[in-house]
Amino acid sequence: MSRVEKIENEIKELSQDELTALREWFAGFDADAWDRQMEADVNAGRLENLAERALRDHEAGRSTKL
Repeated sequence: MSRVEKIENEIKELSQDELTALREWFAGFDADAWDRQMEADVNAGRLENLAERALRDHEAGRSTKL
C-alpha cells in the first residue's frame, strides 16, 4: 500500500470536525505551496513572455476593464 493510499484510508476515518480541520489546514498548505511556486517562476523569468504579451495586448486595446 502506498503512502497516499494509507493517508486516504486515514482520512476516511476522520470525524466531521477532524475533516473540517484538515480541509482548513490543507487549503492554507496548498496556497502557500502555490505562492512559493509562483515566486520561483517569477524569479526564474518563466512568466516574462506572458507579462510582455499581456502588456502588448493591453496597449493594442485587446483588454477589458475589470
